[in-house]
Amino acid sequence: MSKSKFISSSLLILTISILASGAAVAGESMADINVANGETIFNEGKGDAAACQGCHGEKALGNDDMGAPRLANIGLAYIVKQLTDFAADRRVPDGAGSAMNGFAKALSEQDRRDVAGFLYSLDYQVDPSDLKGLAANGNKVGKPELGEIIVTQGITGKVPPCQDCHGFNGRAPRFPAINQQKFVYLVNQLNNWRSDSRANDPTVDNVGIMRRIAKFLSDDDIANIAAFLSTAPRVSPGGDTKKK
Repeated sequence: MSKSKFISSSLLILTISILASGAAVAGESMADINVANGETIFNEGKGDAAACQGCHGEKALGNDDMGAPRLANIGLAYIVKQLTDFAADRRVPDGAGSAMNGFAKALSEQDRRDVAGFLYSLDYQVDPSDLKGLAANGNKVGKPELGEIIVTQGITGKVPPCQDCHGFNGRAPRFPAINQQKFVYLVNQLNNWRSDSRANDPTVDNVGIMRRIAKFLSDDDIANIAAFLSTAPRVSPGGDTKKK
């Protein structure tokens, strides 16, 4: 089977799986989540876990200077999975992100769900990356219009559209919302998937979906995708841009 056919068939299987289990995935239920506890941990920390806002910002919108991702509104199930993976050392970042493993270990399973619930409950806010400022500071910044093509149409024979899994500009229950995610974080993660230094992505036939896809992306592709997503408006399935 060719690589492009592998990707297409893998994503088809994955999409069917998402549809079949969508209710369970989206239903990482808020009913038994203590949002107030999650807010306290986010703002003040708990035990050996530092306050999340120190890196991710008071409104959990992320920080390009630190390479810290936006956490607000990116997905309840996704945040729970990442914190669980950090705690189990299934995801081990480098740089400033390396602190996440210790922080996650310091939180109970319920604490991690409470934090995720708090982040999920926040009112949506638009907070695009400052591409001009990033370029002025020496970052390689791509062209949003070229990134939009990959996000919505893919690269023929190589890469499927990002929205196939992540939804319209990055909204789906199992996969994180990636619109308005920070530019630096997006670039770093796509590079990590490409180099196999991050390996906690969903798999099909024991092959990591993001790792396989990222290997077909050039440096320019990654910069273009990040430029578009980090400034993309929130779009509904009907195509209407949402202000909040």
